[in-house]
Amino acid sequence: MKRLSLMVLWLLLFPAAMLHAAATTGAYDYPFVNAYEATVIGTPAIYQADLPEEVPVKDYSLTVFEDREIPDVFWYSEGLKFSLVRQKERAPLIFVIAGTGASYQSPKVKGLQKAFYQAGFSVISISSPTHMNFIVNASTTKVPGHIVHDSEDLYRVMELAYQKVADRVDVSEFYLTGYSLGGTQAAFLTRLDEERQVFNFKKVLMINPSVNLFNSVGLIDQMLADTVGDEPGAFNSYLGRVIRSFATAFDRNEPLDFNEDFLYRVYKKKIPTETALESLIGFSFRISSSNMVFTSDVMSGYGLLVPPGTPLKQTTSLIDYLGASLRISFQDYYERYFYPFYHSQSPALTSAELKQQMSLESIAPYLRKAEKIAMMTNADDLILAPGEIEFLRTTFGERATIWPTGGHCGNMEQKDVVAFMVNYFKE
Repeated sequence: MKRLSLMVLWLLLFPAAMLHAAATTGAYDYPFVNAYEATVIGTPAIYQADLPEEVPVKDYSLTVFEDREIPDVFWYSEGLKFSLVRQKERAPLIFVIAGTGASYQSPKVKGLQKAFYQAGFSVISISSPTHMNFIVNASTTKVPGHIVHDSEDLYRVMELAYQKVADRVDVSEFYLTGYSLGGTQAAFLTRLDEERQVFNFKKVLMINPSVNLFNSVGLIDQMLADTVGDEPGAFNSYLGRVIRSFATAFDRNEPLDFNEDFLYRVYKKKIPTETALESLIGFSFRISSSNMVFTSDVMSGYGLLVPPGTPLKQTTSLIDYLGASLRISFQDYYERYFYPFYHSQSPALTSAELKQQMSLESIAPYLRKAEKIAMMTNADDLILAPGEIEFLRTTFGERATIWPTGGHCGNMEQKDVVAFMVNYFKE
């Protein structure tokens, strides 16, 4: 999950009750034992790895489909964006795949860029197939969420991205990593690469992957449903509280920098209840998924939110569509749009079969033998359903690293975790 957006930060200021912070444990010095706290706040600066403030990153744009028409409402998103951080000398190159709804410029991607560049790697960063820019420019189906099809789209983009910069970067060998959904996709990308042999990845690291996409998003959606409720008007009331809370989200005398330190300062001033943190995580995901649903609906012309043929211009007000999209859970998206779309292409496809296709379990035999793939997660990762930690342990064996705390991707910038990721690729 990408670092929380400005809108999501508002939720930090819900009425508070004290939650206890963690004591540090040995070499793994991480401040939160509560998975919700870890997921929301991330890693405060004092616990982070020592990384450069800036790296020589350059952005690029690709035309993936020459004949694709971009709706006027997405005028600002023409061309698939990605970035390169290159070493001046010959060096290995790592592809970094962003998590659910996140762009190639997300804070977690930038953290990985800095860590790997400092360690001597060149880095190409690519947005998630669930990000608006990717859906508009690079999604074949325009209906994201099917991990097999999304991974094929990602692989195409990776090929084009490397071709775009091949004369600017001297590559000795290729590596691959991704976090959250990007971590899951890394497994499918590796299997695809073994078939097509374009990159022949030497090593792959899956960071906080989802085992079953449907299970994971169901868990996150339920966090919002549990705290907001499903009574008529409950969601509108919730949004109202979010907006009213914004005025107190920051201190005018402190830097207005929306990062983990900002979250940590706010947290210490007014510690949220676990219920508020739970709704915060659910609402953060809902923002990402609402962007995905709206973009997909406009691009495909399906009519879930926008009636087919409705002209959306640069000046068209999207407030009503935003409100409607925020009320659509992933379950709604799946039942009313996603499954009908794929069922129309394969009438014999059952819902259970489609959900199975969206999981690591569908390629478990491959993963058990894929020595080049390692997996890192946290024992308290909020997107893992009961039994899925054990699935990861048994599937990856000695290639599985499970940190005791960190929630979902909350410890990615912690110094011991960063050292582990870098050393894995350098060994």
